[in-house]
Amino acid sequence: MTDTPAFACDCHIHVFGDPARYPPSPQRAYTPVAATLAQWRAISEPLGLRRVVLVQPSAYGTDNTCMLDGLRAAGDSARGVAVIDAATPDADLSAMHALGVRGVRLNLLTSFALGEEAVPALMRATAARIAGLGWHLQVLADGKLLDRIAEAIPTLGVPVMLDHMASLKAALGPDQPGLQAALRLLRQGACWMKVSGADHVASRRDAPQEALAMMRGFVEANPDRLVWGSDWPHIGPLGAGGGTQKVNYLTMEHAALLALLRQAAGDACGRILADNAAKFYGWN
Repeated sequence: MTDTPAFACDCHIHVFGDPARYPPSPQRAYTPVAATLAQWRAISEPLGLRRVVLVQPSAYGTDNTCMLDGLRAAGDSARGVAVIDAATPDADLSAMHALGVRGVRLNLLTSFALGEEAVPALMRATAARIAGLGWHLQVLADGKLLDRIAEAIPTLGVPVMLDHMASLKAALGPDQPGLQAALRLLRQGACWMKVSGADHVASRRDAPQEALAMMRGFVEANPDRLVWGSDWPHIGPLGAGGGTQKVNYLTMEHAALLALLRQAAGDACGRILADNAAKFYGWN
């Protein structure tokens, strides 16, 4: 990709370390293998990506140690998104903030069993913990929950980032549950969205280009509320082995993912890669 902005940011990656040092959660859906910040840099820095957001992966549960060590290593070039629960001490949140954490991720897609009626209350409870730090709430959820999420947003008092294009599906078209709610929220400036996970939006993981029309729709709705992420290291489909199965990382060409963003966003691409990320994650 040419003319990448000087402060372009990959706003969604995960890092995994040596399991002897960073043991995965007993409740994990897969067992990670090493995927380091140095490996991400080797792929991404030649493309002009210098800034990065480390997102706590589900395999580590609420033990954010690996992600926080990544922030220590990266310094001001990185920000973090943590996973917490009611038992996480406020002092831990303050320590995370000092290292560069700027948000909390709520995974309502793979680790949520309370029912959709509980979504607004869960969002409000989490927002209350982080509002004083100026953090945001990053929500990974099925598109069917978008109406519930939209209902909660005005009551939160914190910014909301919809993860991976709100987990909508390109093949389901404009009438799928949640799409119109997502577009409405973007037009109103009521939320932010990561135009990440194009391979998840597509019907096949090897066909991320299928997400192009959806990406264009989000750009048309509000390019000033979008950021981009690669979703490296591209966790592959999970089998039936449960938490003991070693994860399979898929090969994705980051240059092709960036080219897809440029195709979708046109003149707004630089803004999405750099300006919006700097504003949202506090580099300004």
